[in-house]
Amino acid sequence: MIARIYRPARNAMQSGKGNTQSWRLDYEPNEPKQVEPLMGYTSSSDMLSQVRMTFDTKEQAVEYCERHAIPYRIEEDHRPVRQKVSYSDNFRYDRVQPWTH
Repeated sequence: MIARIYRPARNAMQSGKGNTQSWRLDYEPNEPKQVEPLMGYTSSSDMLSQVRMTFDTKEQAVEYCERHAIPYRIEEDHRPVRQKVSYSDNFRYDRVQPWTH
């Protein structure tokens, strides 16, 4: 029962940054999911996989795990570093690739 503490990535379908400022605590599954042979549903008897908690800061999530003696793993967020690009950069004379239509 290891808890995973991470900051969720933004939704790929939208350009906003909603739900990316908080830290999330999820439990890793204890057993793999299985397919029921009769109906083909995917099921699991692991009830902790349904628990998802959110915290404002990483320190609050770590404090919660330590208070309740829950082993945890922290995944640092991998935010891409974006450089500022302006429209005039498309027409620079020292551009790597020539500009064409």
